[in-house]
Amino acid sequence: MVKNIAVIGDSESIKGFGAVGIDMFICDEPFESGNLLKRIAESDDYAIIYMTEELFELSAKERSKFAERTVPAVIPIPSAGGKKGIGQKRLSMFVEQAVGSDILFGN
Repeated sequence: MVKNIAVIGDSESIKGFGAVGIDMFICDEPFESGNLLKRIAESDDYAIIYMTEELFELSAKERSKFAERTVPAVIPIPSAGGKKGIGQKRLSMFVEQAVGSDILFGN
């Protein structure tokens, strides 16, 4: 079964993703992001779900339910308002767990 890619975010931040074939889920009400993530992840249609960093943080409780699963991968991306560095911090943490030290960013 072919799995798709989704993006969740405010309309300004994700408006260009549709042009490259990514399914867009506009969430202009930040506190609804957890319910939206849950609905999309449980549909089993998506291998990757990108979320703007703000919504990624707000949906921590729902994300934790999918943390041990390999699919879907939930990945934070910067929003139109700028980046918070959440993705870089997560990557650094994963590398440190795998290698034993932060060889990417030297933190």
